[in-house]
Amino acid sequence: MTDLNEYECEMLDTLLEAFGIPDSLTRLQLLELFDQDEAAAFAMVQALTREGFVGKSGKHGDYELPEKLILKPKGEKFLKEGGFMRRYRQEQQKPLEVGGTLAKLQQQNMKLQNIKLAHESEISNLQKTVGILKTKQYIWWALCFAALIIGYIIGHVYKG
Repeated sequence: MTDLNEYECEMLDTLLEAFGIPDSLTRLQLLELFDQDEAAAFAMVQALTREGFVGKSGKHGDYELPEKLILKPKGEKFLKEGGFMRRYRQEQQKPLEVGGTLAKLQQQNMKLQNIKLAHESEISNLQKTVGILKTKQYIWWALCFAALIIGYIIGHVYKG
């Protein structure tokens, strides 16, 4: 079900929730749910049919809504378990699997490139900090060496 976006998942859940006590919807009810947009309604009905959540009844052509749509127990159980939105959220949390769609692979690639850039920036900042600390360390060594020489000179001057 990776081909559905969040909006489509919400619409499918809404359609499953629209089934009433007789567990069926008429063609007119379907069209009312989709504001008379038969193409959108047909696409959603096809998705539910493909999943085996609904059955069709009555006369209908290849690209028409059926006279009646009947909710199967499998569809009711699926909705009670969280429906399409739950499945969508789970898929968004899963790590990308090999063989994913090109769009998902490109999206994952962009995320990884952003992470890489963030890490490279952090490494650069840490290298600058290390450079500054090394410089300070050299200055302290130079000051200690200078203090040692000055102490040696002062010690010879007062001895003699």
